[in-house]
Amino acid sequence: MTHDVVYRADCPSRTILDQIADKWSMLVLAVLSEPRRFNEIKRRLEGITQRVLTQTLRRLERNGMITRRVLPGRPLGVEYSLTPLGRSLQGPFGELYNWTVENMDVIQSFQRAYDNRGEQST
Repeated sequence: MTHDVVYRADCPSRTILDQIADKWSMLVLAVLSEPRRFNEIKRRLEGITQRVLTQTLRRLERNGMITRRVLPGRPLGVEYSLTPLGRSLQGPFGELYNWTVENMDVIQSFQRAYDNRGEQST
């Protein structure tokens, strides 16, 4: 007997996936293979704005993926690091990243073919 799986609109998994599996969250988790300060994370993620990085870090902290530690001294600094829960995503996200890199040429070829078809039909 087979059962159709229904992904309910109110299922918490949707919100959690939305919050941890977006592009910037995945890249921040990859950059935090070791503890890093805010500006170091920003420098390593070319193209991310300060606002988006701040929002991403807060969301990851709220979801228990990273911790934020205020460093003593002047000026005060903040360091971010992975929690055990965040570290547990390194394997699955690493696999997804590797798959993306291994298949990006093929995917880009499909994208070009699709885009060319669209141009011809207009």
